[in-house]
Amino acid sequence: MAHHHDCECGHDHHHEHEHESNSVQIDRYHEAFNKFEPALPDTQTTETVNALLEKHFQENFTPEVLKTIHGCIDLTSLTSLDTKENIWKMVDTVNDFEGTRPDVPNVAAICVYPLFVETVKQALTAQEVKIASVAGGFPSSQTFTEVKIAETAMAVMQGADEIDVVMNLGYFMEDNFEELTEELQEIKESCRHAHLKVILETGALVTTENIQKASILAMYSGADFIKTSTGKGYPGATFEAAYTMCKAIKTYHSITGNKVGIKISGGVRTAEDAVRYYTIVKEILGDEWLNKDLFRIGASSLVGDIEKRLGK
Repeated sequence: MAHHHDCECGHDHHHEHEHESNSVQIDRYHEAFNKFEPALPDTQTTETVNALLEKHFQENFTPEVLKTIHGCIDLTSLTSLDTKENIWKMVDTVNDFEGTRPDVPNVAAICVYPLFVETVKQALTAQEVKIASVAGGFPSSQTFTEVKIAETAMAVMQGADEIDVVMNLGYFMEDNFEELTEELQEIKESCRHAHLKVILETGALVTTENIQKASILAMYSGADFIKTSTGKGYPGATFEAAYTMCKAIKTYHSITGNKVGIKISGGVRTAEDAVRYYTIVKEILGDEWLNKDLFRIGASSLVGDIEKRLGK
């Protein structure tokens, strides 16, 4: 309000208007939440997802599906002991796989700490394989926004095609949605052409209600993917979390027309588990989500397990 007049009753309503606009600010988050069906209670989510897997797992446990999943893996190494040498060796396994099985697509991406993006870029000869980097004070996300933005920009500059960051859960827990979403939007801008995967750390959020809210905030902040977990310090992916996130993605798509991807990570080691997650995505989001543009599994030992099942 550039100027205001005292009204006829003699009161100055300027402050009341100010207060009104503040409450409107706060409400846009709840307005977004309210567009979504309430998340199923935790126990009901477990029952629903178990019934879904009971019914459809077996039909999806096929070589064809395992091949598709192989092409949706983010082959990951995120340890404090990573060295250029062992990252280079990991990249070599991807290079060596290229062309050996024309019927099996290579992994979707290689995911590393920012320090090793350059190494992956130098070592990688396999076509079509993306370079993903964690950033933003991974895995706790408890650093300055400026540092997160700089780390993201530097990883992209070194050659990262994709950036995986953790949503600030401290902000989430205190309902500070303003700072949470602003920070994610700034990180997204800092990605430039690179895709942004926002990690919700579902093992820390615990409830389906929290997981749904976090999904909504991440999607409205420009996430290209929402991702379950860091695999550090908290329980990893669960079928319940994946189910809740898929439902949120589906509703978001029906509201905005935008397709957001889902990445499952943290503890997915066997072909069976991978197929279970694939089944959840297929049943809720449909076949159009079952490709590397919209579905990823972050894993290290899964690749070997799938290749073993497929045989040479």
